[in-house]
Amino acid sequence: MFIRSERLFLRPGWPEDWEDLQRLIGDEQVVRNLASVPWPYTGAHARSFVNLQRERLCPGFMITLPGAAGARLIGGVGFQKTDAGVALGYWIARDHWGRGYASEAARAALSLACTLGHERIVATHFLDNPASGRVLDKLGFRRTGRIVERFSEGRGMVYPAREYELVFDSPGGCADGDDDVPHRRAA
Repeated sequence: MFIRSERLFLRPGWPEDWEDLQRLIGDEQVVRNLASVPWPYTGAHARSFVNLQRERLCPGFMITLPGAAGARLIGGVGFQKTDAGVALGYWIARDHWGRGYASEAARAALSLACTLGHERIVATHFLDNPASGRVLDKLGFRRTGRIVERFSEGRGMVYPAREYELVFDSPGGCADGDDDVPHRRAA
């Protein structure tokens, strides 16, 4: 599966991505914001990730930024099943923070999630990463009011995280039209 947004191209990970992936996500400031990425992040971790078989209804994508020299890898976005439901996850390489790429990539992925028939998507962010909370707010997620303890492989410890959810209207009515944000009903 491939997705094109205004500035980005989302595609599956390819085996040859492992070196770029290791270099970009192998940044302690990036890893500490993620729950399931170990620190230090090794070549073996990157090779394993790009060869991971994903469930059809929980796709994952490399976020690339097309340019004159080709499309450069700048992050990742995807879904996974958790105890709380289908969860959205994303990361952006530090050199690309603050440019709206996480919001743009996640918006495109959420539109696909709605089309795939998901009714509800959950997400969390560690409390010391408010930038991720702003991304979720922009995407229309609502705070559930819960702070949950999540284990962070990168931190090697449990850390508090704010819980969010996005509830879609129904499959087939997945975009508001003007901005491609999936419809949301009150949870």
